[in-house]
Amino acid sequence: MKEGCPYGSHRVIEPKGVLPQAAWKIDNTMQLYDNELLIDVNMLNIDAASFRQMKDQAKGNSQEIAGIILDTVAKRGKQHNPMTGSGGMLTGTVCEVGEKFPGEVEPGENIATLVSLSLTPLRIDAIHDVDMERDQVKISGQAILFASGIYAKLPIDLPRDYALALLDVAGAPAQTARLVRPGQTVLVIGGGGKSGLLCLYEAQKRAGITGKVIGLSYSERGCLRIRRSGFADQVLQGDATKPLEFYQKMLKATNGELADITINCVDVPGTEMASILATKNRGIVYFFSMATNFTAAALGAEGVGKDVQMLIGNGYTEGHAEIVLDIGRRLKSLF
Repeated sequence: MKEGCPYGSHRVIEPKGVLPQAAWKIDNTMQLYDNELLIDVNMLNIDAASFRQMKDQAKGNSQEIAGIILDTVAKRGKQHNPMTGSGGMLTGTVCEVGEKFPGEVEPGENIATLVSLSLTPLRIDAIHDVDMERDQVKISGQAILFASGIYAKLPIDLPRDYALALLDVAGAPAQTARLVRPGQTVLVIGGGGKSGLLCLYEAQKRAGITGKVIGLSYSERGCLRIRRSGFADQVLQGDATKPLEFYQKMLKATNGELADITINCVDVPGTEMASILATKNRGIVYFFSMATNFTAAALGAEGVGKDVQMLIGNGYTEGHAEIVLDIGRRLKSLF
């Protein structure tokens, strides 16, 4: 076997000198290097922002979405949406293990990759189904995991599709658990979605009885999910792309105090300023959404004189897979 870079730079075709995520095109031939893992793929879980963009482009036609995915992978060697810059993750069965691959995994084991499809060499032989509700795509194909790539063995007590959906957003509740302290006021924008509900659960647990957790959703359906969960002290319905209107809602909801921590989980662009205005000075804004324009966030905060700490959502937090699967077992009825 050929020797490979642990970060996958040996797979980069264009431009040379960058890592696979930043590359426009990577080598998706499935000839294994010595430190790689070969996976027979059965499911792609597309990033929410990416799936929404493709759905809009395809006008809701699932066959058109399949065509967009096939075209992207054919051109780039990976599922890296050129419009949103995001990917997703996958599940599959280990096919072959390189002799120097560092993980403890064997052929035949079912795993989910915990790194983005935007850096994962992928070959698609066929697309069998596009689930428009779950943002999941059933395929036949293969993928490569680099030596630095993280993964989780799929639990036998949870359905595969459910476990994949949880693992796709594992970083959000794990980071929430790290950030929230007792007595704080926490706002979760997009609280009616998958990652939002998980964040609300962790925020409520960490803020405790002296804290306050506010869940916001654009739709009545999302608000209903938040109410049914019982994870929020207050539920707001509003449009986070309208920052001044949303700011007034938050002033009223918090008696002018605003949030100590705002967690943004939405999959639409243009919600940066609502997140910033909803947060008190010296507070924290955590952008888990891949639809975030970080230039707009940085310059926008400066423009309104807001001294807030802004964090980029990191999909990886130590122990995040175990945390989210444990939550998922407790909250199975919500999803």
